Amino acid sequence: MKVGDRAPEFSLASQDGSTVRLGELLERGSVVLYFYPKDKTPGCTAEAGAFRQSYREIRALGAEVVGVSSDSVDSHKDFATECDLPFKLASDPNGELRKKYGVPSSLGLLPGRVTYVIDSEGVVRHIFSSQFQPTRHVKEALKALGAAEGGTPATG
Repeated sequence: MKVGDRAPEFSLASQDGSTVRLGELLERGSVVLYFYPKDKTPGCTAEAGAFRQSYREIRALGAEVVGVSSDSVDSHKDFATECDLPFKLASDPNGELRKKYGVPSSLGLLPGRVTYVIDSEGVVRHIFSSQFQPTRHVKEALKALGAAEGGTPATG
């Protein structure tokens, strides 16, 4: 997956029992899709908190946030409640969506941490991958959304 590619469609269960579908999200605007390794770990908690703190700003730029990991819906429910998250966490139990998006593993075993900014046409406009800078994912997404909003696509 690279900038300019069409984002693969998905349909996954979220922490509130609803189904998250990329196509439905794109009808309302852009999507910040972030893949993270595991609920309730320090880096993932920091990343989720950073997205929570910037959620209003992201929404003001016409985008929705969705977090994805292989954790169960029940695990996501607990994590979202503990972190007071206003956005969906989608469960990708077999890592199939992670594979479709080409999210690499870190150190050969840890699921990767990658954020994709997808415009309302379903085109990937920005990709940021960093296992060890979890809160920077939000800054990168905001930068990309601001650039997209101004008419200049961001590059990854």
